[in-house]
Amino acid sequence: MSSETQYDKTLNKSNALPYYKDISYREAGKFEDTRFEKIHNVIFKSSDFASVIIAQEIGSLIKEKQNKQEYCVLGLATGSSPIKVYEELVRMHKEDGLSFANVVTFNLDEYYPMEKNNVQSYHYFMHEHLFDHVDILPENIHIPNGAIAQGDLHQYCIDYELKINSFGGLDFQLLGIGRTGHIGFNEPGSHYNSVTRSITLDHLTRSDAAPAFFGIDNVPKRAITMGIGTIKKAHRIIIMAWGHKKAEIVKQTIEGSVSSNIPATHLQYHDNTTFILDEEASEELTRIKTPWLVGPCRWNEKLKSKAIIWLSHQVKKPILKLTEKDYNDHGMSSLLSEEDSSYDLNIRMFNTLQHTITGWPGGKPNADDTHRPERNVPHKKRVLILSPHPDDDVISMGGTFLRLVEQRHTVHIAYQTSGNIAVSDEEAIKYAEVIKTMDSKDATHQKASSILKDLKTKQENTIDSLEVRNLKGVIRRCESLGATRFFGLPDAYVRFLDLPFYETGTVKKKPFSKEDVAITIKLIKDIKPHQIFAAGDLADPHGTHKVCLDILFKALETLKEEDFMKDCWVWLYRGAWQEWDIHDIEMAVPLSPDEVLKKRKAIFFHQSQKDGVMFQGDDSREFWVRAEERNQQTAKKYHRLGLADYAAIEAFKRYHF
Repeated sequence: MSSETQYDKTLNKSNALPYYKDISYREAGKFEDTRFEKIHNVIFKSSDFASVIIAQEIGSLIKEKQNKQEYCVLGLATGSSPIKVYEELVRMHKEDGLSFANVVTFNLDEYYPMEKNNVQSYHYFMHEHLFDHVDILPENIHIPNGAIAQGDLHQYCIDYELKINSFGGLDFQLLGIGRTGHIGFNEPGSHYNSVTRSITLDHLTRSDAAPAFFGIDNVPKRAITMGIGTIKKAHRIIIMAWGHKKAEIVKQTIEGSVSSNIPATHLQYHDNTTFILDEEASEELTRIKTPWLVGPCRWNEKLKSKAIIWLSHQVKKPILKLTEKDYNDHGMSSLLSEEDSSYDLNIRMFNTLQHTITGWPGGKPNADDTHRPERNVPHKKRVLILSPHPDDDVISMGGTFLRLVEQRHTVHIAYQTSGNIAVSDEEAIKYAEVIKTMDSKDATHQKASSILKDLKTKQENTIDSLEVRNLKGVIRRCESLGATRFFGLPDAYVRFLDLPFYETGTVKKKPFSKEDVAITIKLIKDIKPHQIFAAGDLADPHGTHKVCLDILFKALETLKEEDFMKDCWVWLYRGAWQEWDIHDIEMAVPLSPDEVLKKRKAIFFHQSQKDGVMFQGDDSREFWVRAEERNQQTAKKYHRLGLADYAAIEAFKRYHF
């Protein structure tokens, strides 16, 4: 059977639409052996494109039902995963004439207790992202009522279930997946035949929701949810997973045994379910992470690097000590067959890794740069460091930042957002009281008094006043200037972009606009950098890093024909929330113990983020501890592979635009 025929057969099995034929698959091949997998899945390069494909399938189903003069009954999800799906459905309604007049919707869940007009409610979410922008009939919208009286809750859930059944069940169910494996709010322990009911939320689920609620203490402990049995009755199910945080639970769901401890595994018994994944969410699947264990591989340099580093880790040997037996015993005989010997393969890989290490992140002057990650010309480069928040620069690449300044490159730092949302009210009150005490002038005194009044009378889930947000932004600016001055960078080379997409006063941000891109384009044109360092860390819980990176990519696309861009290299850093895998690293900058200490001190200037940070994620360590331990771990990984033993290493991957 040809791979194309097998590919088409899989699509037919899942009732996927023809749009899937435009998918770009991973380097392991267009169609990989899926012998470990128990749920059909499709991998896309980006979640944005995948979301469009999902919306097109929904749109086609709506039209099909319209032609039959039938209702189209949709089960809908909330959270960050389906937002782009809803954006595309709205676009299809406004631009392509897709009508929702025959659509009936049932939402999966709602927090309990929760008022409909609360900005954190799923009722608010659905109207904001979909219902207020299409022609769906209000009476056809069904969302669990989080304000129902406790005494009426049991009967309410029964009635919700009966209402779904009265429409003949769900034609299509859209799902996300939580890191506990929950679908809807069916937490671990949920029965496979469960129906709509009240449930207690898992701590990890509440932790993931904490950024939107300004802390886990504000997240409700209960919810109303459709049951697994209800979901499984849907004729078609699509379950979305985006980002590396979902990778492990995706693997367990798709490859593991069915278990109530991972509720999503019950979808293995549904014959028309498709997992839609982006590359990061798929990275733990066996055929993606270790394809040589699944079947024949087309070995390219990236896959060789990944495999050899994995093998070194598995057998606990440095690369230069790997033997032919090690390769053969771990499913890599096909790699050996392409090489003269394991020794030649080991030497080449060792040299490749060694060449990523440099103490000269801007290029070493008057040195042969054939095997160095950066060019040596020009010797003094114009460098632009982009920092999504006002501390990502020092947290993620503080040692490299210091090196670039000390090696006399012309370094510019641009903070892309104000970061004001991450300053606590208590911190702002402290500064406002200082201002009020130190300055008795009428205007300043009155402004400080007004800010204090706003903060002390602030109601739960309300947006800060503009004055309060400005003060919080100033706090972040001053902290940033303290850190950059500590590194010896003049204030004239520090810029605060305050990109408009961020300035909503809430955790939820606006989509980026032409204005955000225009600000970034102007910055790059002004500096004409030889190097741009930008955050490629997409795991931050509030999503700001991804938006900032998307804005940069859009700007680079616009600028790529400019003459100065031919000499511009873009390096992506991580470190605040995750780190590059060793096989992805293209430049590794080692830090001495003194540089580690200087980096720590620079992070300490960001005092508003040091203790009790508002957006901690699921990592309880302070940011300076996270950064140091990640950098130390990267150095240890290099050392275990047989390379030099450094105190710490900051890692970068080059982006080719």
